[in-house]
Amino acid sequence: MSALRNYLNKIKPSFEEGGKLHALRSVYDGFDTFLYVPNSTSKSGVNIHDSIDSKRIMSIVVIALIPALLFGMYNLGYQNYLAAGKLAEAGFFDMFLFGFLALLPKILVSYIVGLGIEFAWAQWKNEEIQEGYLVSGMLIPLILPIGCPMWAMIIAIAFAVIIGKEIFGGTGMNIFNVALLTRAFLFFSYPTKMSGNSVWVPNEDILGLGNTLPDTFTAATPLANVAAGSLDMSPMEMAIGLIPGSVGETSVFAIAIGAVILLISGVASWRIMFSVFAGGGLTALLFQSLGMTPITWYEHLMLGGFCFGAVFMATDPVTSARTIPGQFIFGLLIGIMAVVVRVMNLGYPEGMMLAILFANMFAPLIDYCVVQRNINKRMNRLTQNNK
Repeated sequence: MSALRNYLNKIKPSFEEGGKLHALRSVYDGFDTFLYVPNSTSKSGVNIHDSIDSKRIMSIVVIALIPALLFGMYNLGYQNYLAAGKLAEAGFFDMFLFGFLALLPKILVSYIVGLGIEFAWAQWKNEEIQEGYLVSGMLIPLILPIGCPMWAMIIAIAFAVIIGKEIFGGTGMNIFNVALLTRAFLFFSYPTKMSGNSVWVPNEDILGLGNTLPDTFTAATPLANVAAGSLDMSPMEMAIGLIPGSVGETSVFAIAIGAVILLISGVASWRIMFSVFAGGGLTALLFQSLGMTPITWYEHLMLGGFCFGAVFMATDPVTSARTIPGQFIFGLLIGIMAVVVRVMNLGYPEGMMLAILFANMFAPLIDYCVVQRNINKRMNRLTQNNK
């Protein structure tokens, strides 16, 4: 590693002011800070909130996503072999390799497009390249159906990064979660590519084994079956996650491993996670008691993108509430709204995306109200003490 460090130090003058490659300074800084912790220090007064910098946070979140990513790859192969009627002929490695080759291009394109825009934006603004897209680049392929076309994903990523992030000032300044904004853009712009029963199972013959599925093949997600009034699936099957759905959202067990990593590392707020599940569970229990939903309250929490959204999306430190009471309110709002959308709007059985984006919009207001309430309480206490 010292040889690489020495090489970077050697070429650094070429990228500094007056160097022949000065125009690419942001690119050099981006690679340097990605490989090594910056050794620069602040030249004026600063406020230290935590010892963990943004690069460490992003790295931990990516590590926490790995279980869901790996299981999602295996499930893609499993669903294809199952649909092709060749499940008995396939081994674990065959199904995982199939899913790996199906998902890898989308991961690569996600990073190439998103990071490419961020690099170009940093060059244009003469700013440092930030690490925020390291997590978004992984989340986007995991929250999309595998049948989403590559060209549509590229357009949506460009929209989300430019309009949803860079326009607001870049990493740490965006109002909405970038990955969910990508999904929302696709959902409203190309709804046939994001919903229905034909987008959840890959139908390509990736390994040349004759696994190509007919164009008319469909596979409904469990929530789609719930909306239709039928669901034949045990809670254990829901938790394992060998079911159709977005790549990273199907396995509760894999998501739970990621949740433990985020909570132990202190990257994610347990208050938000807890309140999302509490709000969703209580709302689902209410609908269940009224006979308005054919599944139990805990099945609502296990199906669709509820767990994935609660663990990886709602806890985004940039777009969520930051005050302690605000985090409870923020999480409750997401959980309640997600289940309300599921139950009350049968045409859209998955409400987690809209619930989190809606809560993102109100997070600053929630924090403002909490802070203002504390100020008013202190002013009243001060007034009473002076009497």
